[in-house]
Amino acid sequence: MSTSIYVGNFSYSTKEEDLLSLFCQYGTVSRVVVCTDRETGVSRGFGFIDFESAQDAQYAITQLHLTEFQGRRLTVSEARVNVARGRRGGGGGEQW
Repeated sequence: MSTSIYVGNFSYSTKEEDLLSLFCQYGTVSRVVVCTDRETGVSRGFGFIDFESAQDAQYAITQLHLTEFQGRRLTVSEARVNVARGRRGGGGGEQW
């Protein structure tokens, strides 16, 4: 099972390939996602990296948190599941 980590405060010009190149030095990466604005498609400066093992993810966190990458100081931590967001509505389904 993969372990997901959060990466924030990277440059808006950073691409998924850039993050893959950085993070694959610390373990086997199974997925890289750069979060973008829905309307403009521009990077929001944060994303998620999935590692194949929890040990590799933890190693990347300890090695890269607060390090400089492309002129910005990265924030790297365990990804948290946001269960409080709930349903956002829309769709016109039946009301319960």
